[in-house]
Amino acid sequence: MSSRLPSINHPPGRNVFLVDDDADIREALSALLTSVGFSVTAFSSVEELSQSGTLHEASCLVLDVRLTGQSGLAFQSHLIRERIKVPIVFISGHGDIPMAVRAIQSGAIEFLTKPIRSQDLIDAIHLGLERDGQRRAVEAAEQSIRDRINSLTPREHDVMSHIVMGKVNKQIAHALGISEPTVKAHRGQVMRKMDVRSLAELVRLVDGILNTTA
Repeated sequence: MSSRLPSINHPPGRNVFLVDDDADIREALSALLTSVGFSVTAFSSVEELSQSGTLHEASCLVLDVRLTGQSGLAFQSHLIRERIKVPIVFISGHGDIPMAVRAIQSGAIEFLTKPIRSQDLIDAIHLGLERDGQRRAVEAAEQSIRDRINSLTPREHDVMSHIVMGKVNKQIAHALGISEPTVKAHRGQVMRKMDVRSLAELVRLVDGILNTTA
């Protein structure tokens, strides 16, 4: 069974998930990480972690390479295929250089060999949390932009598509078969809803997002 160690007032984004099939190691590492302020949830296998339905809550994953059932490296490949983005710190008592290279090339934060130096593990997790925080911040900003785009009416969306192509009101009116005053009104609504004050700001805001937003 997974074990949630007691945690009080842990800051958001400090959820460390630990997967190791050795109960003594799980207990020792969980105690260590909890003592320095991480919120730790421990699992005996990646199958147990997957079945918990809580992987999306992880900010960093400490993962043993050799496990009963699916291996840590195989699970890393699975996460990549599923586009589940969580920083991974690998730990292993049997690691070799090719294994470590494969893990790092696939995006792992670190590959640590047991017995693990406590500070090395803590430093690696801090790096993983930092990267996860940066990713979440970017995704939140992009979602905010998507929300603003989705607040536009279909006609406002059409007008914005032409605006960011650099077209003036007369060109937009001709392309959409509407009057220039109507384009001007829609343009004003677009700028208000997107919370921008200039064309340049609008273009920067929606660059790379407009074409992928339904």
